[in-house]
Amino acid sequence: MSVLTQHFDTKHNTAPFSQINIEDYFPAFQEAIALAKAEIDTIVKNPEAPTFENTIEAMDYSGAILDRLSSIFFNLNSAETNDEMQKIAQEVSPMLSEFGNDITLNADLFARVKAVYEQKDTLNLSTEQATLLDKKYKSFSRNGANLPEDKKDQLREIDKQLSKLSLQFGENVLAETNAFELHLTDENDLAGLPEGTIEAARSLAKAQEKEGWIFTLDHPSYLPFMTYADNRELRKKMAIAFGARSFQDNEFNNEEIVLKIVKLRQQRANLLGYATHANFVLEERMAESPEKVMAFENDLLAKAKPAALKEFEQLTAFAKELDGIEQLEKWDGAYYSEKLKQQLFNLDDEKLKPYFQLEKVLNGAFTIAGKLYGLTFTEVFDIDKYHEEVMTYEVTDENNNLVSIFYADFFPRKGKRNGAWMTSFKSQYVKDGVNERPHISNVCNFTKPTETKPSLLTFNEVTTLFHEFGHGLHGMLANTTYPSLSGTSVFWDFVELPSQVMENWCYEPEALALFATHYQTGEVIPQEYVEKIKESASFQEGIATLRQLSFGLLDMAWHGQDPTNITNLKAFETEQFKNTQLYPDVPENAMSTAFSHIFQGGYSSGYYSYKWAEVLDADAFEYFKENGIFNKEVATKFKDNVLSKGGTEHPMTLYKRFRGQEPKPDALLKRAGLI
Repeated sequence: MSVLTQHFDTKHNTAPFSQINIEDYFPAFQEAIALAKAEIDTIVKNPEAPTFENTIEAMDYSGAILDRLSSIFFNLNSAETNDEMQKIAQEVSPMLSEFGNDITLNADLFARVKAVYEQKDTLNLSTEQATLLDKKYKSFSRNGANLPEDKKDQLREIDKQLSKLSLQFGENVLAETNAFELHLTDENDLAGLPEGTIEAARSLAKAQEKEGWIFTLDHPSYLPFMTYADNRELRKKMAIAFGARSFQDNEFNNEEIVLKIVKLRQQRANLLGYATHANFVLEERMAESPEKVMAFENDLLAKAKPAALKEFEQLTAFAKELDGIEQLEKWDGAYYSEKLKQQLFNLDDEKLKPYFQLEKVLNGAFTIAGKLYGLTFTEVFDIDKYHEEVMTYEVTDENNNLVSIFYADFFPRKGKRNGAWMTSFKSQYVKDGVNERPHISNVCNFTKPTETKPSLLTFNEVTTLFHEFGHGLHGMLANTTYPSLSGTSVFWDFVELPSQVMENWCYEPEALALFATHYQTGEVIPQEYVEKIKESASFQEGIATLRQLSFGLLDMAWHGQDPTNITNLKAFETEQFKNTQLYPDVPENAMSTAFSHIFQGGYSSGYYSYKWAEVLDADAFEYFKENGIFNKEVATKFKDNVLSKGGTEHPMTLYKRFRGQEPKPDALLKRAGLI
């Protein structure tokens, strides 16, 4: 047996990273799949009549070794990958799809599930059990269990292709991101850039044994460059390179891949009896249907567009007055927005960063979680980690019981994909009377400490840390019986509520006082800065909302109608952006070819859920504000009805139990300054 397929003999059964060799993965997957198949066989061959316990419950607890192995492998493939791991991912992904299909297309297993499902009204199940039964039945019916054999084979083939295509999509985007660098040797080209950004670019050049400064398309390098670099031509070069990822005439082009993915998804939905991929996806969402999503997005669009146009006019006039710019282009947006913001609020990231030292911000998040939910975070040094930069914590409650293990991984490196995310190395569930506690991880890409400075965050990075930490709390506070309903296993348009609501504390003086202190002097962030942060939070919110809606509408355009006749990706996209477009189009750029959320992540037909969850989060935080942002009673209601409940009930039921009513968009529109 491989170290990866047995109970880990480690503290809290944490992943034994240092004992894993890359060559262990493939055989471990073969072994774990065989073990999981054997567990399923035992359920199928059980001579006793199907019951909730011997079929539904047994299935949910099966495959635990495979789940654990998959989470370790795929988490590292995102956070600490290399060519070998990517190759294994390409080999293993189709095996896992195949195994998933072996289960959902197993007629004898489905017969047992169906037998239990058909007598559900007489079984006297708890709410959580009823949800699990419904979910298990749907996992078959939504994956073709009611189809005739020939159609099941078609479905298998489609799923196999889709899993390979989305992996290929992601690898192409990563390759293109890594392939570009802007190497500068003339100091004049650095005009406008913050000292920290220049220092980071210098380190990057040094690491490659080059003179000068190197800028890349990774966010910590790209975003400050686009925001501060005075040299318009260089901003243009960077912006075009960023927007051209996987839309160039080379081996990493994703145009065909995108068209194949949307057409296969459509075929899959049709096979299962749904009009479109979006109809299929939204059946298992709070939003329920493409019509509801479109109505939601168009309603917000109608409210945001007038504000966006006004803001864009203001920005255009400002750029013209400042630099005689006749036509604002995409590479001007962040730059002039930042300048205008400084003029209006006299507040820039460089002023704020000294107050947001990474360690202090993280401890601030811990303190707030302590005040709200009674949690304590203690850094420990005897838990294995997959990279020396990762920090490990034990999380305990007021009675000193272990709540969770928490991993924090904050800096960019070669084997780590862009962005920020929360994930889990081990789920929470209750089995044989033992409440197995979860192992949760937050992964981000913040500016590294340098020889002279600690890691200082932009305010945007502060909210990112709080956002991912909110997802983290959803995972850590999980308290359900069944692994598949635990933690963040909730409807996709509900999953962003815990993360987005957490961001609100970053704007509150009472919360900022806990962690926003100057890294050199220890002085608390001045009140005027706090006020300006709050005021500036709704700065250009119309433009930001329009941009967010444009992504959601593009997603729905790909997935909410039959894409069979789409032949030209760029032309299709241009058409979709007509209603939300502010800047002139850039012919050599496309959005979809690097839109990883919907073509590699799980957001297809779901991008709207960021805005949907903003409505929830603004409404929820309004409740906190009415009662005090550290009000224990409201926090406990949120913990008991939202954070700990996972997917055990319909999210609207949970939300109403917490809030006493359905969410209204008014709090969001007010917060965004749109009404």
